[in-house]
Amino acid sequence: MPGRMAPRYTREEVAKHNTPSDLWVISNNKVYELTEFVLDHPGGSDLIEQWAGKDVTSIMSDPDQHEHTQIAYDVLKELCIGEVVVESTSNGFTRTSTFEESASQVTTEALNQVMSNNNSYQTTIVEEANGQAGTLLSNEKLVIDETFKPSETNINTDLQQEHFLDLNKPLFYQMFHCNYSKEFYLKQIHKPRFLPYSARLFGHPHLEMLTKTPWYVIPALWLPATYYHIYMASETLGNKSITVLFIIGIFLWTLIEYTLHRFIFHIDQLLPDHPYALSVHFALHGIHHYLPMDRLRLVMPPVLGMSIATPIVRLGYMIFPEYIAHGIIAGAFFGYICYDLTHYHLHHARPFGHHLREMKSYHLNHHYKNYESGYGITSKIWDRVFGTEIQLGP
Repeated sequence: MPGRMAPRYTREEVAKHNTPSDLWVISNNKVYELTEFVLDHPGGSDLIEQWAGKDVTSIMSDPDQHEHTQIAYDVLKELCIGEVVVESTSNGFTRTSTFEESASQVTTEALNQVMSNNNSYQTTIVEEANGQAGTLLSNEKLVIDETFKPSETNINTDLQQEHFLDLNKPLFYQMFHCNYSKEFYLKQIHKPRFLPYSARLFGHPHLEMLTKTPWYVIPALWLPATYYHIYMASETLGNKSITVLFIIGIFLWTLIEYTLHRFIFHIDQLLPDHPYALSVHFALHGIHHYLPMDRLRLVMPPVLGMSIATPIVRLGYMIFPEYIAHGIIAGAFFGYICYDLTHYHLHHARPFGHHLREMKSYHLNHHYKNYESGYGITSKIWDRVFGTEIQLGP
């Protein structure tokens, strides 16, 4: 597809393709797939298979083994599927770059300066030697509490260092036309960036408008639906029965909240390694982890919310008598309103009360330290039940 960037793979990812039926190698920091070629190798398949998933640069140029001719390199060129991404870690910082650009590593002096100016709760910022702010990155040693405030990402430096999305351009078009591997994509979206404005998803203003949802849309849309179901239940049930069903609905929502977040929004392991699948993942939840402080993409857009609610409501009508379903659905809708408003509050307010302060630290640790745990937003109850709770503290 025109305009696509060359796929980028880490050496760890290449190393996983180490069988005769799935055979990749690295040569001169390019990645080659030799699965089909291995049987045609003049020296026999065994010679290639023993180097599956490895770097063959030295062995191909070694005169004591078998120095390959230019013809061999020309054949290899046709089998290139991408290039190697170098990952380097220093003082808790992690950055990625292509091999050719790895010589421009961040200087030790700049890193030390950042470390000396960084408070314990702030996000680590990698700086270039010229003093420009770099990409916002997660740090395993980072301590995040309710006072956490990220620093702005330098768009140009981020693109130069990470070779991911250009935040100056519409993001969804780039995702749709990308050729990132799934592993590279998942690593990048879980390195949070911060902009003081909403990045563009689409170039067309009407499409772009549909991607943004102010927080007050949620109660304005869903409170009337909640009142409707309470009214419908009241035609048959008394206040006490409705109250019980309402509480049951709220409780069921907490389980739905956990299930959606863990198994739908974070479907990382089962996600197909294809640009279209990555684009859907990005639109559904990936952008929230990539830009977690975007005020207009923190609550669920109405179209998405209704799409998720419709099968759940229909299931409620199938399981329960209609008058009971109304009471439970009303509680579930109210639980959803609390969830989305709490989510917004945790990202953009100084919480009041012990519970909200704790949940803010808890949720931001999910974003900045461990996205594979801590799926609860309004409470930790199901994280504790299913063993995915994040332990806060140093």
